[in-house]
Amino acid sequence: MNKSLMVLAVSAALTAGTAQAEISVTGFASVYGGKVLSGTGVEDFGLGPTFLATYPTVGYYEDAWSFKPDSKYGLQFSSDLGQGLTATAQLVGRGADDYNAELEWAYLSYEINDHWTIQAGKKRLPLYYYSDFFDVGYAYLWVRPPADNYTWQIFNYNGVNAQFNYQVGDWAVGGNLYTGREDDPNNKLLSEFFGSQPVREIWKDIMGGVLTLNRDWLDLRLTYMQYTNERYRNGVRVTWDGKDTRDGTFKGLAANIDYNNWLLLTEFNKLTLDSSDFDTYMVSTGYRFDKFTPYVSYADFYSEGGEKHNTTSLGFRWDFHSSAAFKLQYDKVEDNGYNVLPDNTVNNQMVAGDSTAITFGVDLVF
Repeated sequence: MNKSLMVLAVSAALTAGTAQAEISVTGFASVYGGKVLSGTGVEDFGLGPTFLATYPTVGYYEDAWSFKPDSKYGLQFSSDLGQGLTATAQLVGRGADDYNAELEWAYLSYEINDHWTIQAGKKRLPLYYYSDFFDVGYAYLWVRPPADNYTWQIFNYNGVNAQFNYQVGDWAVGGNLYTGREDDPNNKLLSEFFGSQPVREIWKDIMGGVLTLNRDWLDLRLTYMQYTNERYRNGVRVTWDGKDTRDGTFKGLAANIDYNNWLLLTEFNKLTLDSSDFDTYMVSTGYRFDKFTPYVSYADFYSEGGEKHNTTSLGFRWDFHSSAAFKLQYDKVEDNGYNVLPDNTVNNQMVAGDSTAITFGVDLVF
């Protein structure tokens, strides 16, 4: 089902549901300010001191205070239509997009039984541990999930998926099987930050799965996805080594521990596009002092093509309210990207150069 038809279907279901079922509305918001304290920028790009905070939405800070890159709001509408059928839609507005609200989620759910649920529509692509609630800052420790680990261009998809959950002994076992595609006619990351021409980014023949295992203080998540990439730059089809498509596989492992107020959060991912590997990981640790949680985090990105960067973060979270948290975070980025070509010239693969930045603000849910 294409995007417009899916939106109409969900909208119709929500509207019809008012006659027989109430619509549940929940929301979230983040209000953050920040700036670059120091940075080298990238002279070849004409880029001054810059801290790229979020890759998918291209939220970045410069050397003047800004309250846009990490600020956002969202509203989720859900209607139980009875007999296991539910309609859900979510609107999100981000400061990086001048707070214009866009439909991020629009899908139907059908509960087959206590263990299996089928869904169809527009959803978040479940690549990473925090993908499903990437926009809900209150749901995680930091100001934002570590950027070096959350770097890809596509973060939604249109398709179908099947979710399951079982209790196996002391383990809660869950998962998600999905398939679909995404066609982004003007990909923001590739068009605006990594280029000056409009880029249409297509991920098709997406097939993937997620397996989660939880027991007491241990939380494990394994993920796998394969897809075919197609790209157009300024209307012209992009080729890679003479081919107009390339195949990708994504593998990920997350292991999280929450034990006696100690937190250890880890995630390791590998994307293989044809024969090139892109490796990312992050490790965070913190200790909970009642409502106050200081933390330290390290994230790293390495590609065989020459893009290499890492971020060290220090910060704290203060849960001053049952539905709100104040956060302060300091980030130090090392951008070591380069690529030596056969003629011994250097093709600059830096993202935004070295930088240090400070960010503070509030996440809330309602």
